[in-house]
Amino acid sequence: MYKELEKFKSSNSFTFTVNDSLEEVCNAPEGSAGIFVVYEIDGDSKELIMVGSTGTVQNDGTLKTKNGGLYDKIVNGHQFAKTGRKYSWPAQMKLENISVLEVVWYETFNADVKAVPTAVEGQVLQNFLDANAKLPRWNVAF
Repeated sequence: MYKELEKFKSSNSFTFTVNDSLEEVCNAPEGSAGIFVVYEIDGDSKELIMVGSTGTVQNDGTLKTKNGGLYDKIVNGHQFAKTGRKYSWPAQMKLENISVLEVVWYETFNADVKAVPTAVEGQVLQNFLDANAKLPRWNVAF
């Protein structure tokens, strides 16, 4: 786990295989804001392959979220194609011969903590870049 994520107490995770329904296994809350990190699980090894976020902090300090929050961003957010992850992740997993993903999500902006989701996402990506000289392979750009 990245140390900058330890302060976020509202967090959970789920695993996803090509045979699962992302809509059914995703346990992220609707209407929430934060980040999610995606790991490829291969036996005992775990590789960070993607970081994403949702939620925008307005200049008055309030949060603007899209209707479905973290849940909707994980399940229906577009990646690899102009289609939701519930379709594109299984296809990409087959292409890369990935059997299991672990998705860990963190609410970064709620009553207890006020961290800008994209700033937290950027910090995790910066730390990954510092350690690996590149972004996680499913992050096209930041």
